[in-house]
Amino acid sequence: MELSSLLHDLHLSSSSEEPLPSPSYPPITELLSRMQEKLIGASSDSESSSLIGRVERLFQTADPHWLFSANQDEEGWAELQMAYGALISTLIGCAALPLCEDDCGSLPASAYQSVPSRAGPVCSALTVLLGTLGNAGCRTGLLLAVAAPVCVFAVTHFQDQAWTSSSSRAAAQSLQEALLRMGGWRDSSHLLMGDGRREGGEGGRRKELLGGILDVLQPQLSKDSWHRCEAVKLVFAWTLLQVTSPSLSPHLSRLLPPSLLFNDHYRPQNCILGVRCLHHIVLNTPAADLRQFNRAEVLYQALFKHLYTSETAVIQPVLSCLLDLLVVLERPPSSLGPSSSRRTSCLHDSVLRLVLTHMEAEQKVELRRVYASALPPFIDRMGVAVCRHLRQVERVVLGYLEVRDPPEETSRLKVLEVLQITTRAAWPRMACRVAVLLRCLCRLLVAVSSDGDLSVSVRQTLMDQTCLCLKLLDGCCHGELQRVLQQVDSSCCSAEVLSCLATVTSTSCWSSDKQEVETSLGLFPAAD
Repeated sequence: MELSSLLHDLHLSSSSEEPLPSPSYPPITELLSRMQEKLIGASSDSESSSLIGRVERLFQTADPHWLFSANQDEEGWAELQMAYGALISTLIGCAALPLCEDDCGSLPASAYQSVPSRAGPVCSALTVLLGTLGNAGCRTGLLLAVAAPVCVFAVTHFQDQAWTSSSSRAAAQSLQEALLRMGGWRDSSHLLMGDGRREGGEGGRRKELLGGILDVLQPQLSKDSWHRCEAVKLVFAWTLLQVTSPSLSPHLSRLLPPSLLFNDHYRPQNCILGVRCLHHIVLNTPAADLRQFNRAEVLYQALFKHLYTSETAVIQPVLSCLLDLLVVLERPPSSLGPSSSRRTSCLHDSVLRLVLTHMEAEQKVELRRVYASALPPFIDRMGVAVCRHLRQVERVVLGYLEVRDPPEETSRLKVLEVLQITTRAAWPRMACRVAVLLRCLCRLLVAVSSDGDLSVSVRQTLMDQTCLCLKLLDGCCHGELQRVLQQVDSSCCSAEVLSCLATVTSTSCWSSDKQEVETSLGLFPAAD
């Protein structure tokens, strides 16, 4: 009776008060089209909510065979898919986010005030539809046609954002779970990538939604429109960051342009999101695919320009991404054999040179910490080719060891690591720098030993790493450093400093460590 009443309201039934038998119902495509017209023509939120409730009751009470019936030919199935797709798009439109008029900033939270109350009923109706659709055992084509826009809507509303509330997030999460059950997907990654094999029937279609979701998002991801809706970039990023190799490569031409648009934006949060997307692409795409069509060079230029920014939150992911991208563009200098190519400047040199230049002049503690943390892997990647940058490296080491960085002393510890890597890689060139570095390291030991603000563990780690640097430098000058340290006036140092120096100058200690240190410096090969 409820279904007949709904059909009567939509002017699709006869005037008889008796309930219509199933064969007398109009074609489902006609009903879906009429419901879509009613939703579009709703003049208020309350009217829309009432209509959405009727749609939900329809999916709950109607015979699934009638709901998903169609002519058995392909044209009938295509018409049914289009009808359901159009109705779902209209339902989703009832909870659409307001658009920004320009690129000047985000909308205030008040602009989204009514969205959660509109999204809840839509999530409920779509959840019922998916449950009925899954139980009816419909064809894969209809499942996939429905799933892509529903997934985009669910992801939009289950994130903690200005346009969601706790109730709307819970409803969207339930919708996402219903979607996974309907398609037999284990989780969101499986939903996006499938299982790598083709499903039987319908031409062997794969049950993966990545392509369909990109079809839904693509019209909103153009250069002039992506920033108008706050949710679009977040849904795109959510989608991309869950797709891994080898499923990412076939869609690279559609995933790369939006990521570059985010990366190029002037707002730091959009830029950071773009860098995250680009880094994920670099990590999950074969190097050959990245080099094709000069894509890797485009990525390098897009990232390199960010090295001139002073935004700490941007610099950190950019340096990490560049480190992984450079090995796609060229062989690491440390992997090259003895040849003339070792002396040829490369992209690694360009990045390291600019980073060191900025480190020398940087005064912001947070940014100094980010640079110092990123420097060790770059120096390690250079190998002996770090000799090209020794003067800059020396100035950075001296400058950063003189400045406190409490409470964890991250900058000092990372720069000590840089000094150790540099000494091991370029030990023949370090002997002439021992005098300057020795004074700096001794001052560091004295300063750290008297710094009461440091925890015991941090102080001990700093002193241990400083002693290791002294041992490596002593190995570079073949024990000359020991004789210098033995002349230190014990009345001018604390017992803690003298104990550290003793680990370097002690004959018994040095003799036990000598071969290990010299082996690490490459003075002679390690024993078999």
